[in-house]
Amino acid sequence: MTSNLVSRITGMVCEGWSWTVIALSIASILFVWHEWVSKKWKKQETPMPPGPRGLPFIGNLLSLEADLHLCFTKLAKTYGPILKLQLGSKLCVVVSSPLLVKEVLKDQDAVFANRSPPIAGKTVTYGGIDIIWSPNGPGWRTMRKVFGQKLMNNKSLDACYGLRQQEVHQMIREVYSKIGTPINIGEKMFLTMLNLFMSMLWGGTLQGEEKTSLGVEIREVVAEMVDLSLKTNISDIFPVLAWLDIQGIERRGKKLLAWMDRIIDSVINQRLKMDGEKRKGKMEEEEKKDFLQFLLELQKEGDVTTSLTMIQLKALLLDIIGGGTDTTSSTVEWVMAELMQHPEIMRKTQKEIEEVVGMDNLVEESHLSRFSYLNAIVKETLRLHPVIPFLVPHCPNVSSTVGGYTIPSGTSVFINVWKLHRDPEAWEKPSEFLPERFLNNTEKYDYRGNNFTYIPFGSGRRICAGIPLADKMSMYVLASLLHSFEWKVPNGMELDLAEKFGIVLKKKNPLVIIPVPRLSNVKLYM
Repeated sequence: MTSNLVSRITGMVCEGWSWTVIALSIASILFVWHEWVSKKWKKQETPMPPGPRGLPFIGNLLSLEADLHLCFTKLAKTYGPILKLQLGSKLCVVVSSPLLVKEVLKDQDAVFANRSPPIAGKTVTYGGIDIIWSPNGPGWRTMRKVFGQKLMNNKSLDACYGLRQQEVHQMIREVYSKIGTPINIGEKMFLTMLNLFMSMLWGGTLQGEEKTSLGVEIREVVAEMVDLSLKTNISDIFPVLAWLDIQGIERRGKKLLAWMDRIIDSVINQRLKMDGEKRKGKMEEEEKKDFLQFLLELQKEGDVTTSLTMIQLKALLLDIIGGGTDTTSSTVEWVMAELMQHPEIMRKTQKEIEEVVGMDNLVEESHLSRFSYLNAIVKETLRLHPVIPFLVPHCPNVSSTVGGYTIPSGTSVFINVWKLHRDPEAWEKPSEFLPERFLNNTEKYDYRGNNFTYIPFGSGRRICAGIPLADKMSMYVLASLLHSFEWKVPNGMELDLAEKFGIVLKKKNPLVIIPVPRLSNVKLYM
């Protein structure tokens, strides 16, 4: 990721600039910054966390490896459960023990509940005013309240069930049309989840070809937004150079946001137009109410505690699309990959689903609470393959002390969830896929973030707000895939569980498998 950083900086800056002038300017700025940082550190009353020595100016950048979750885990073996890394001008701290994670996410939750968004993340979220990147303040609390209490409550989710049901049944029809043909599960699940989220967001507004074409367009934009966020940005590493936007990341981010903004504006305008007209079938409309309708109704109510500005509303819609689609589809792919590696576990969960649903019906959400073994499988998958391996970095708003070490204000604090979930002191046979470990500990190992050996969705006030929806959608899709189809590996293809690090932890090699019908009643696939 950063092995050729210096040469890349040189090459990019030289385009259209006098290297000599720019080099001297940068060197001067970095020297002043280096001296300031050195003096600042010397003034600390308590020591900074240990960590590897870095080079002047660039710090530890060149010593990092592409798979950061493995790199940080390896460093923890040398420097301990809290360590520091200097990445250019940015100080980072990595925490990887349950006790220290508790200090950060619970004991000092209010201090560490802020963010330090990268330029790409800030650019594509209307200046970082969304739930993910907003600082811990009134604006964030309002958005969080709207999302958690208004959209994620049982009433709102139940009102959208008809929309989710339509999309899952459509997925089954599409998979059935590919019987005997290898399917890239990751790609298929991404598109399925995108359709599911779009249906819930504005499913009552768009229909038919318009909805399909919009889905393709959004998929391309979201993929590029994620790719942009993964790029090493010199402007983040050396903020004094941000005005140059050397790599053009900020400019590209603004174009992507403008593209997405036009799409969202178009959908909102259509919804407002529909709401202004007299419409028939009110009972059916209530049964398939989408999130956009809920949000616009909240605006009309004028309650200051739940009323969002139009920009906040659009940022919230973007969060749901970008934050939910990739993570949930990756979870489904990882579960299917683990089950393909453990066919006896797959057969066991298929039997559980069959006993609840029968072979003459399709899975419905009303069945999900009875799939205890499938639920354990999902939890075990999230333990071994946490979707966000470091969570979203926390940032203290004041200088604080964790584990006896000083964490200066503005530090990016990474929680190494991947290491926590594989800690041999907390987990028996931590590298093995054993869903049974979750069957008798449903309260201990829930998603609420109270047990700091298992926090796939984080903890504290910044815990993922979409847990009810993510859990419901991943379970519904998985149960449908496992009940409706058997799955085979194509001839000559080997299964693997190799990981590819990123904002979302994905499979390095896509899972490609072949569906075979399980249900005898062909009409269920139509």
